Amino acid sequence: MDILPNIDWSGLLTNTGLIVLKLIGIIIAFTIVKAIGNRVIRKLFQRFQERENISAGRTLTLQSLSLNLFSYFLIFMFIVMVFEIFGYDATALLAGAGVVGLAIGFGAQGLVSDVVTGFFLLLEKQIDVEDYVTIAGFDGIIEQVGLRTTQIRGFDGTLHYVPNREITNVSNHSRGNMRALVDIGISYNDDIDRAITVLQEACEKYQATDETIVEGPNVIGVQALGSSEVIIRVIAKTENMQQWAVERNLRKALKEALEANGIEIPFPHQVYIHKNESETRRA
Repeated sequence: MDILPNIDWSGLLTNTGLIVLKLIGIIIAFTIVKAIGNRVIRKLFQRFQERENISAGRTLTLQSLSLNLFSYFLIFMFIVMVFEIFGYDATALLAGAGVVGLAIGFGAQGLVSDVVTGFFLLLEKQIDVEDYVTIAGFDGIIEQVGLRTTQIRGFDGTLHYVPNREITNVSNHSRGNMRALVDIGISYNDDIDRAITVLQEACEKYQATDETIVEGPNVIGVQALGSSEVIIRVIAKTENMQQWAVERNLRKALKEALEANGIEIPFPHQVYIHKNESETRRA
């Protein structure tokens, strides 16, 4: 009497081989469709930008979101097809997913909040890819806006993943012209009016060489009276993201102008008092 039931090994191997082949075929199809779909989406948004004259940052933002949605859709279809290969009904799977979704709905409130917040961020055009922003305590350049998270690249190179629900306040530094501000000190012994004239001439000379300056630079006047210097403020308006370069170049031009006109820029001095042995013995 046989203990093991009669098993059709040839049929089992055949069915297993077919399942493996189908899985391989689905994986290959998934990879090909994803590559082609991503390329098509990028080309469509490139043409859309050229036709509608939309900013590059806005185009990249919408393109990133579309790529994310496309990837989620492909993953869902991949899972459904794999279940069908193993004999599970896709309709029952969808119904079960609805029941499970209802069951875990209360636990997924954070995910829902992420998606809703991300949707309104895009709808209201609060942020775009390549914008310089301050969000959730992080400063940096936006690299990607997704349904769940927003990626911000800090100036030190760190990539921050911020859940959209944590974005309660947005400070966007990339909308409109920016301000370049330079404070420079002169000695109390120098003529303030003459120093202001020299600085304004240097500003006008520098402005002619820098196309990123929108307005100014202009000498505002005396900003503060320090312990050893009179601080004079200079302000200019620049193209977005160019304010730091303008400030660096402007400081150099102002320093050179003051030195060329014999106006002192104060700096800390240290005085050393040395007592010789005879003075020490008398004491």
